[in-house]
Amino acid sequence: MAKTSPIYLYTGPEFGKRNDAVEAIRAAHKKQFGVIDEHSFYLLETPLSQVMTILQSGTLFSDGVFIVCRNAELIKKKEDILMISEWLENPEPSAVLILVSDEISVDSKLEKLVPTANRKKFWEMFESDKLPWVMNFFSKNGYRISQSAAQLILELVENNTQALAAECSRFFLLFPKEHEITEDDIDSVLTHNREETAFTLFRELANPGDSASTRFEKGLQILQKIRLSKDNSSVMIIAGLASCFRKLEEWHKKGEAAIPQAMLQKQYRNAAKVWSLGQAAAILADLASTDMEIRSGGTQMEDIFLQKLLYEIVMRNGAQLSTLSQG
Repeated sequence: MAKTSPIYLYTGPEFGKRNDAVEAIRAAHKKQFGVIDEHSFYLLETPLSQVMTILQSGTLFSDGVFIVCRNAELIKKKEDILMISEWLENPEPSAVLILVSDEISVDSKLEKLVPTANRKKFWEMFESDKLPWVMNFFSKNGYRISQSAAQLILELVENNTQALAAECSRFFLLFPKEHEITEDDIDSVLTHNREETAFTLFRELANPGDSASTRFEKGLQILQKIRLSKDNSSVMIIAGLASCFRKLEEWHKKGEAAIPQAMLQKQYRNAAKVWSLGQAAAILADLASTDMEIRSGGTQMEDIFLQKLLYEIVMRNGAQLSTLSQG
């Protein structure tokens, strides 16, 4: 019987299901070996050589080693590929390495080191699957929710299963099962009593009643709160803002038909007063550019890049600072 390979490669943006897959491997490894030494590394911060040293040396105080190594898209150098390849020739039987990336693919030479059965891409849900997912999540937990309320959740929460499950679960603590969750309930729980997110940040930035400088100042305050919270990922902040500005583009093209939820129509009506269709497109390009800058610049520069992004969105309507000096 062939030995199971100790290396896995999980890629793609749907990190809810991706994290579930990682947890399943961890639970199975712990069940097999008992006490295991667990590590999680980001290659933006930790060199691969340090990860491989732990895998090769094992541990004196536990029965197994389990390592999750993120930013796997950064593994491209010949010597890094060789390190992993040499480890795979004679790995510790109680060691597991899971390579994780938000990107869809990684270097082809790295991918070839991972058996096909141990590789999986986690795609975001199709638009047609999102509403049924929310409705089903409430139903399987014994709750009823109106379709319009479920749709409003999708407008207010990052569209990955981990974030959706966390936010939807809040209603199970607040309402009895005989109560049908309505739009008003969603507005009360997720809009008025929730922590700051990319979506509440957008709402503040899109307030036409405030001057640009006031919106920028309030935006910086909300950004700081988000960065101090447990959901502080710059990737998710940018993704959330991008989702909002894509909806703003649709609003400019289709009007109220683009956003059927009455509670959100006022927000995008206001946003359309702040940014034109062309400015929304420029901001989306800026968001994509900032995302690439953060991924390549390391975590030390994240806050600077995010603050610069807010300045460009509010004070420059999407015009990037690097291009202004040429004008």
